Amino acid sequence: MGIVYETSNLLFKGALSVFGDLEVTGKENVPRKGALIVVSNHLSDTDPGILNATIPRRVQYMAKAALFRNPLVHHLFRAYGAFPINETGQEHYSINESLRILSRNGAMGIFPEGAKNPNSLGKAMLGTALIAMLSGAPILPIGITGTESLGNFFRLCYPKGHFKITIGEPFKPPHLGHRRLREDVEALTDTIMEHIAALLPERYRGTYDSEWQGERNYTSPPDWWRNKLDMN
Repeated sequence: MGIVYETSNLLFKGALSVFGDLEVTGKENVPRKGALIVVSNHLSDTDPGILNATIPRRVQYMAKAALFRNPLVHHLFRAYGAFPINETGQEHYSINESLRILSRNGAMGIFPEGAKNPNSLGKAMLGTALIAMLSGAPILPIGITGTESLGNFFRLCYPKGHFKITIGEPFKPPHLGHRRLREDVEALTDTIMEHIAALLPERYRGTYDSEWQGERNYTSPPDWWRNKLDMN
């Protein structure tokens, strides 16, 4: 895994045990091998580090390209196997890299909202469901609470507060058939977010709270993956 990853993970675990009050439930639900897509709400920059410190296998995350501009963060993220989401019209790189990781039985971590929402769940993007349907990898939903108080990634050095990680049961995405309709991807996106919301207290559920009726109002996908879904 690499000495930087192992050392950083050990330090994060130590900091969490000394300064923080970390509660983890459902660890037995994590498959120890095979391709896996880990999905979660996203409250703070510290979420990937805390999840890697609590999940019993290495998870590689995609992250905004802007975060890699800091040399220290760049090297740390690379040690964790993270890779940038290209924001200049070449987003297909992120999809292809995710599929490569999964094809090698790796674990891929994605925040379906596509950005931090420190108060509650925001509307999801369609990319997570697309990756799941193209790869066929099982999806592991996780709910995170408390990390919104940490702010940026460097707060992992002093993670004071109560944090709860609730790990749900993995589920398989439906097969992506020959028609590859956009509606199938939207439906799976709904399902993914419903699973995450079910692991969170009501006040964290936001867009997907108990009054949500499953309205689909997703942003149109980029042109480059319309062909993958045969969408018109």
